[in-house]
Amino acid sequence: MPPRVAVVLKGYPRLSETFVAQEIRALEQRGFELCIISLRQPYDPAAHPIHAEIEAPVYYLPEYVHDDLPRVLRALLRTCWKPGFWRALAIFLRDLRRDPTRSRLRRFAQALVMARETPVTVQLYYTHFMHTPASVSYYAAMINRIPWSLSAHAKDIWTIPQWEIREKLASVDWIVTCTSANHQYLCGLSDASEKVELVYHGLDFERFDQNPVAASERDGSEVARAVLLISVGRAVDKKGYEFLLAALAALPAKLHWRFIHIGGGELLARLQQQALDLGIDKKIEWLGALPQTEVLLRYRAADLFVLPSKISDDGDRDGLPNVLMEAQSQRLACLSTDISGIPELIVHAQTGWLVEQKNAKALRQALETLICDPDLRNRLGQAGFERVRQEFSMERGIDALVRRLQMSLARDHGQ
Repeated sequence: MPPRVAVVLKGYPRLSETFVAQEIRALEQRGFELCIISLRQPYDPAAHPIHAEIEAPVYYLPEYVHDDLPRVLRALLRTCWKPGFWRALAIFLRDLRRDPTRSRLRRFAQALVMARETPVTVQLYYTHFMHTPASVSYYAAMINRIPWSLSAHAKDIWTIPQWEIREKLASVDWIVTCTSANHQYLCGLSDASEKVELVYHGLDFERFDQNPVAASERDGSEVARAVLLISVGRAVDKKGYEFLLAALAALPAKLHWRFIHIGGGELLARLQQQALDLGIDKKIEWLGALPQTEVLLRYRAADLFVLPSKISDDGDRDGLPNVLMEAQSQRLACLSTDISGIPELIVHAQTGWLVEQKNAKALRQALETLICDPDLRNRLGQAGFERVRQEFSMERGIDALVRRLQMSLARDHGQ
């Protein structure tokens, strides 16, 4: 069947965006004909199994204008006659005056190619992330005069200017976002708050092994009982890993632990050097990015999941990290921070443990408490498992998304 909805992404496939792949596959299973438009070629060395299940064709835009200048020029010549082109050009020039960057120029060039090469059967652009991908969709939708909608998450909301958010909110058919904090912020910037809906990503629990995991008995009292800590996340500033390393280094010398980190990221070498300087590098294993199947095996072997998320100086932050839900789906106790949507998932001391962000002392105290008390970890792991299954199933979010998509497609048909 020809695609009716184009899913617009910054990059595809990406190991760090399992929730996007999960959503695309679920929409296909609900009968939607999709195609994927990616602003970037894939850079990850591997993919998750779910990527192999996705049937939607993928179209790649030129990441930079100089990558394929003839393609951009052809798109300009073929789109300049369209009724929406001149309005889109005027909006772009206004945006360029406020944001005079090469990135802004690149977004319009990509929008030209997207407007020209979008399959004629597409009736709606559905875009993930409010920053660059939304700008490309904004201009392309204007050129082609077809509606567009948006899924907003974390960095894309909190690191762009409010004028840009307001104008995109005014243009979209609707927007979904994944935390209550995001929802409140976006509603405050929109003249039509009914456009904005809170939709948790949730998990597809059929993809996660639910067999009982042996209760954790390790308490760090000796080498044979060393507690295995794990974290999954890119080595970027908002993850706060420098505070975790400082907290680990401050633990009592008599306490035995090991730490595994899964994920790539530009700060990885700096963190490895910090661990070396702190004298804890021999207790840490840096595994890099891994497919989800291998990540799940690592969850099931661990005793405690730790994610020390923080709000960066530029406003970047996590939303509601899927890795926390994944860890809880394996009955793994979670220790994290009280920012963004994390307290919407973890109830402190009931379904997990929360500490103040950027507070290595509080993190060290929490680590010591949880390392020494396997019974507490087991209680938190079981309670977290029950809550995530009751409140954060993917099906709830997909139901809301299906309703929104169907409404947009029906309006496009004049029904």
